[in-house]
Amino acid sequence: MLRYHLILTKYDQMMMSKANAASGMAVNDDCKLKFLALKAKRTYRFIVFKIEEKQKQVVVEKVGEPTQSYEDFAASLPSDECRYAVYDFDFVTEENCQKSRIFFIAWSPDNSRVRSKMIYASSKDRFKRELDGFQVELQATDPTEMGLDVIRSRAG
Repeated sequence: MLRYHLILTKYDQMMMSKANAASGMAVNDDCKLKFLALKAKRTYRFIVFKIEEKQKQVVVEKVGEPTQSYEDFAASLPSDECRYAVYDFDFVTEENCQKSRIFFIAWSPDNSRVRSKMIYASSKDRFKRELDGFQVELQATDPTEMGLDVIRSRAG
């Protein structure tokens, strides 16, 4: 009976290990803290996140001050590497009400490495689960897919 239990335990450990590997990269605590600061205190306009393959985790690459523009945010995304990003978009409705939407952007440029695209795609769901609170999600492969006009139309 004991032997049977040990076999199941080893099998369970193996399956759990595979499940963790399939669930994507770990999310560094700093990512969560910075996102909470953006969401609750509006400390940042945007946050850019990068996967560090050697560390097997998502880390904060850059934060934007509240005074920075959307153009500053777009310029902070590399043209040939994948990133996750969060942008706090302020706008005024047709009824003249001030509103804000938190955008999650999965940036995956066409000319980025295939391996990088696969890692970012497989880690996205775990990342979004751990940083709960996005209101709008965008997948962009070039700047036109996340232009200010697209952001405005999706915010409404």
